[in-house]
Amino acid sequence: MEISVTLNDVKQNDEFKQLIESSNANLKVLGYTEHGLRHVGYVSKTTANILSTLGYDERTIELGAIAGWIHDIGNAINRKDHGLTGSLMAYDILIRMGMDPAEVTQIIAAIGNHEEETGTPVNAISAALILADKSDAHRSRVRRETADRKDIHDRVNLSIKKNYLAIDKTKKIIRLVIQMDNTSATMEYMQIYLSRMVLSEKAAAYLGCWFELVINGNVINRRKPVPAANVHPKAGETEVSED
Repeated sequence: MEISVTLNDVKQNDEFKQLIESSNANLKVLGYTEHGLRHVGYVSKTTANILSTLGYDERTIELGAIAGWIHDIGNAINRKDHGLTGSLMAYDILIRMGMDPAEVTQIIAAIGNHEEETGTPVNAISAALILADKSDAHRSRVRRETADRKDIHDRVNLSIKKNYLAIDKTKKIIRLVIQMDNTSATMEYMQIYLSRMVLSEKAAAYLGCWFELVINGNVINRRKPVPAANVHPKAGETEVSED
C-alpha cells in the first residue's frame, strides 16, 4: 500500500541513519570535508527553500527535502559514482517504506544526477538539489582533526567566512555570494569548484533562472558590478540557504 512518506519518516529510518553515518565516516578516512548531519541538513533545507521560493507545490518541496537528506548515502559504498549507487539504495528503502513509485523515481533521479562528473538536472528536484549541494562551502565543513593541514579543500573552506544562496524572482537570478579571507584565494576556489559551478548554471537554467557566482564582491561568471560590501541579500532577494 502506497503511503505519503514524510521527511520525518526518512529521518527516523534506521537504514538511512546508518548509511549517513557510515558515509561521513568513510569520507573522513579519505580526507574529505564533513558529509554528516550538518551537510545533509543544510542541503535538505536549502533544496526545499529553493523549490518553495520558486512556487512549487508542497509535496514537491517535501520530496526535495527528502532527496537532500539522503543524497550522499552512496558514499557508504564508495566515493566514486556515489550518486548512482545512492539512488539504487534509496529506491529499495523508499519502496519498502511504502512511498509511491512515481515519487521515488523523482527522488532517485535527483540523487543520481547531483554529481558534477555525470549529473545533469532532469527535474525540478534534481536542479534544486544540485544548487543546494554545490553551495555548501564554508569553514564549518572542515573537520577539527584536519583543520591545520595544507590540503586545498580545507584551505578553501576555512577561508569562507560567509556564504549565502539567494533568489531574485523578479530578475530570475539565483545568486551564490561568498566572502573569503586571505587563507585562500578565488583561483583556488575555482580549481575545486569550477565544474560544480558549471553544473549549478545548468540547474538554475532548468528552473528558468540565471546562476550568478559572486566572490568577494566580484561577479565571476557575469559582467555586472556588485558592491564589494554586499555580504547580505539585496532588496528583492530571498535567502534560501540554511545552515
